[in-house]
Amino acid sequence: MPPRKRVYSGIQPTAVMTIGNYFGAVQNWVRLQDECDCVYCVVDLHAMTAPYDAAELRHASTEMFVSLLAAGIDPDRTIVYIQSTVPEQTELCWMLATLTSLGDLSRMTQFKEKSGLLKDGLAEDDGAFISAGLLFYPVLQAADILAYRADCVPVGQDQSQHLELSRGIAKRFNSRFGYLFPEPETLHTPITKVLSTADPTRKMSKSLGPKHYIGLFEEEDSIRRKIRSAVTDSGAAPVGGAGDRQASPGIENLLTLLAACGHRDDAKRMREDYFAGTLRYVDLKGLTADALVALTSEMRDRRADILRRETDLEGRIMEMGERARAVAGETLALAREKMGTFAPPA
Repeated sequence: MPPRKRVYSGIQPTAVMTIGNYFGAVQNWVRLQDECDCVYCVVDLHAMTAPYDAAELRHASTEMFVSLLAAGIDPDRTIVYIQSTVPEQTELCWMLATLTSLGDLSRMTQFKEKSGLLKDGLAEDDGAFISAGLLFYPVLQAADILAYRADCVPVGQDQSQHLELSRGIAKRFNSRFGYLFPEPETLHTPITKVLSTADPTRKMSKSLGPKHYIGLFEEEDSIRRKIRSAVTDSGAAPVGGAGDRQASPGIENLLTLLAACGHRDDAKRMREDYFAGTLRYVDLKGLTADALVALTSEMRDRRADILRRETDLEGRIMEMGERARAVAGETLALAREKMGTFAPPA
């Protein structure tokens, strides 16, 4: 049998995992465990590039770690860890920075966009403080991936430029110092784009406020209320065959949620009813709410079970960090040898 490919991916530490996070990324991460050797990370160091509260960051990182386990990431066959528990990655980051041009970093679209948002959000007398970490972010991301010598990275369109930088750094290292790093490929997996039910022209996001997202562990009453008030149409439904036509953004989003919950046949039937002009929106909302409640109820039960079993949660986090360090440490030792630096005293 051919060797299993290694997959690496990371997720920002937010105290609440949304169904957008789950359907857009984590659900695929769970599936990939059956096909690949997977390494998944809660990227708390990346989260430090924007203003944050220290206690909240630690809490959010822990919550996201637990959420990943509850969502189906299996620590017995997958490395799942919090980024700051693996200092080898930050040392490798510095080493890789010496192989990265300032021009490449300054051209990163995300740096331009995020620094622009930070400037817009600050009063003039506060000064527009833009962290150098925001510029350096892609190098740490490259170190994350290359520390585990990953073959593939499942990424969204907004991260494709960063992955190209990682590939370029790997290629430059191998050319200058001898082969060590695979050039990580984009892993194309089905990605479900979930939009806000309150404003289906925008991506589901916690930053927009509570009415714009649904948590993966949210209570039933809250979910039903949000789906009941979900935006649908501003006008009459079109009449005609469905084909490849798109429904209105609100209807399309509800159909997407219904299908993502496993009710693809129901979503297909309701799409046909929509284009035939016979769809009752109350029926679509009711079925979508039922499907989401079933999913989130299962997730809440899993999460509660994990918290009952994991009496020493910080110890579990440290244990998973040690597993990650064993892999990253081996890579770092080889990189030090090739680049001519010393290892710290034992």
